[in-house]
Amino acid sequence: MNVNDYYYDLPEELIAQVPLKTRSDSKLLVLNKNNGDIKHHKFTDILDYLKKGDVLVVNDTSVIPARLYGVKEDTKALIEILLLT
Repeated sequence: MNVNDYYYDLPEELIAQVPLKTRSDSKLLVLNKNNGDIKHHKFTDILDYLKKGDVLVVNDTSVIPARLYGVKEDTKALIEILLLT
């Protein structure tokens, strides 16, 4: 697997920095998998797209500082990275 296959440019200004005051105003992107059409809605419209038998997975995790450990390929030096933001 080549991680470069998963790279895409995401401009900084498009990344939410703080949650919305009214969470129900969150955006919902709807992709029609048959014809590729994209529509933009509010998340409250999600019930219009769920059918009987569908499964909705909710991720309620939050981002926390993370510590990464690695080894340099050429020198075999140990590396520690602390991500704060």
